[in-house]
Amino acid sequence: MILAKPCSIIGILDDGWIGLPEIARMKLATASCVIGAGRTLELVAPHLAAQAKRHDMDGALLRVPEWITAALSEGQQVAVLATGDPLCHGIASLLLDKIGAASIEILPAISTVQLAFARLGRPWQQAQIISVHGKDAGEWATGATPQHGLYALVRAVAEHDLFAVFTSPENGPERIARALLAAGYGDDLRLSVAARLLLPDEEVSANLSLSDAAACKFATPNIVVIERIAPQPRRAIFGFADEEYAQRQPEKGLITKLEVRAASIAKLGLTEDSIVWDIGACSGSVGLEAARIARRGHVWAIEKNAEDVTNARENAKRLRATNYTLLEGKAPDQLDTWPDPDAVFIGGSGGELATLIQLALSRLKPGGRLVINFVTLENLATATRTLAAAGADWDVVQLQAARSQPILDMHRLAAQNPVWIVTATRKLNDQRCIRAGLRKSAQPFSSLGMYNEPSHGR
Repeated sequence: MILAKPCSIIGILDDGWIGLPEIARMKLATASCVIGAGRTLELVAPHLAAQAKRHDMDGALLRVPEWITAALSEGQQVAVLATGDPLCHGIASLLLDKIGAASIEILPAISTVQLAFARLGRPWQQAQIISVHGKDAGEWATGATPQHGLYALVRAVAEHDLFAVFTSPENGPERIARALLAAGYGDDLRLSVAARLLLPDEEVSANLSLSDAAACKFATPNIVVIERIAPQPRRAIFGFADEEYAQRQPEKGLITKLEVRAASIAKLGLTEDSIVWDIGACSGSVGLEAARIARRGHVWAIEKNAEDVTNARENAKRLRATNYTLLEGKAPDQLDTWPDPDAVFIGGSGGELATLIQLALSRLKPGGRLVINFVTLENLATATRTLAAAGADWDVVQLQAARSQPILDMHRLAAQNPVWIVTATRKLNDQRCIRAGLRKSAQPFSSLGMYNEPSHGR
């Protein structure tokens, strides 16, 4: 037999007291301290002890651990109300971390995700669960960073075929549909909305197109289910032909060629969650292919030429690169707003090569890599001299490829220009490259997801 613990986290749905199991009713009826969002407290108010102290957590979520600790120190029995399953994007994870599992028992209701899929009559064991119940970050826009409230959702669409979304009044189904449309999705997705579950005016809207959903207004609270109805086109992870990229005309060819691009990306040593800088992005080919490898990371790119910026954005749209942020400007301007990188690629320096190398080394995470491409001896000399002065480990590879070209009814090899690929590594224990006073990168946005609003107390 499991011994009772002094704090009970009780899952509750909108059918209120009638939907609670007997053990949850007993815990609430005997609790001397009850914590919940205003609307959930109202659902059980007639059944609480008259002397029970009540805490409304609306707008005060971070005070909940403090209230629990104070009540437990006085020997009180505590009950915390949460929507559905408190362990599914709910408050239980916060309280387990702050209070400890030894003092907490969890009595979950079914998740609102389970209930939504039941209403739709669909199995859900393959579904990914995403929460956008965070701070209102506004509408999705091309180039949005991981701090945006819809970022995790938009990125999930790139990897999964079925998922459920905990929404909020700000980040509701309509905004979600608009975000997916802006990210390049359309008839390949269908969106369903289950609203006001277990209430008399429960409403289920199934299999809407993104365009239809974007034009609707849905009741709250709600859960969104998104399903891919057409398979994603099979594409290589990286290594696209040069001709597949939009690039400057009539000066076609201002692009890192496939052979050099492949070697340079390999030198970056990317992982699936790498943070990457692409300085001098030009058509964007290196950064965009890096974004496909670092699919759970993010690429920040900068380019000073307006026409190249236009081409890079078109290329990002074609590849649905929603983990790619491109700025128009000349480095090192704006780089202080970027998070510290795992890898930096410099394809163009705009005359600031030494400064950019020093900056990259100062900001690279320990073990991170800096890769630079050169076609001139002068820039190669500047780079190696700067790297040596900084005490970085570095090496140089000269790459020269030749491509076949037709000649009459035969083929010949046409040589491409030789390129030097310089790779430098930030030493794990080297402090010489770290500049004092550099601005620390911002911490990624995170939040506790909820079914509707803070009053749901998830």
